[in-house]
Amino acid sequence: MEAHGFGLRRVLVLAFCVAGIWSAYIYQGVLQETLSTKRFGPDGKRFEHLAFLNLAQNVVCLVWSYIMIKIWSRRTTAGGAPWWTYWSAGITNTIGPAMGIEALKYISYPAQVLAKSSKMIPVMLMGTLVYGIRYTIPEYLCTFLVAGGVSTFALLKTSSKTISKLAHPNAPLGYGLCFLNLAFDGFTNATQDSLTARYPKTTAWDIMLGMNLWGTIYNMLYMFGWPQGIGFEAVQFCKQYPEAAWDIFLYCLCGAVGQNFIFLTISRFGSLANTTITTTRKFVSIVVSSVLSGNPLSAKQWGCVAMVFSGLSYQIYLKWKKLKKLQKKKKAT
Repeated sequence: MEAHGFGLRRVLVLAFCVAGIWSAYIYQGVLQETLSTKRFGPDGKRFEHLAFLNLAQNVVCLVWSYIMIKIWSRRTTAGGAPWWTYWSAGITNTIGPAMGIEALKYISYPAQVLAKSSKMIPVMLMGTLVYGIRYTIPEYLCTFLVAGGVSTFALLKTSSKTISKLAHPNAPLGYGLCFLNLAFDGFTNATQDSLTARYPKTTAWDIMLGMNLWGTIYNMLYMFGWPQGIGFEAVQFCKQYPEAAWDIFLYCLCGAVGQNFIFLTISRFGSLANTTITTTRKFVSIVVSSVLSGNPLSAKQWGCVAMVFSGLSYQIYLKWKKLKKLQKKKKAT
């Protein structure tokens, strides 16, 4: 009876995590798309400085992580990675997401989500060319499905209704920015992994605090470091159109809340469960964008979406099989 109660609690916590991640990041996606396509006020002005979202996100997440550390952390700070060690990862974590958001000026939100879902492509490419890693045929199949789906989606004609919403339609530039975003993310993740290896007592909140501290510093220098900085124009726009300021605040809040649920999922169910939840969330985001935001996709484009997420799902299945094998080996020893 106790085991049944424990199992039910675990299922409820998992459902809570799924609901939290989905609601936070799907709504954040809606807000991101709104800010990139909406015309504000009677004069129909666009919010051109999308990179400002990163600074706002950095500030909110910095404050949020500091509060969480003070409330929940039960350990001393000794042993964790010092704040200054995040400076290099902070650079790529500032540039990468800015490129991903800027891409929304040139390509639609579904196209951006698909392009950013192909993270395995640069990872495997770098692994093969730089480190000489050999991958299995199923792993190459996953990459083929994702790469084929994204590239075919990019080549297919986008509806005129979707193009009319974009600030500066330019598919090659938009996809290029997304793939640069992935490249910078790869360096950021590798640096974070090396920090946690060097400082094993580093918590997720420590990483969030360190990354957003440096992100805030770099973005402040870039946006407010000189009189013509774009930060001043972004603030002026928010003063002129409070609706945009409210959307930006909600966007940042969604990101902070979403991080909470991601940390909870990883701590309770592992990174594989988190990957599964976030991958399905991306698919739902594309559906929401297509249905609610009026970005119609053709049957061929839906086929490309299915192709990409089939590859991602198969990759998750392969990771699950590897995890099961490792667990069996541990039990045997």
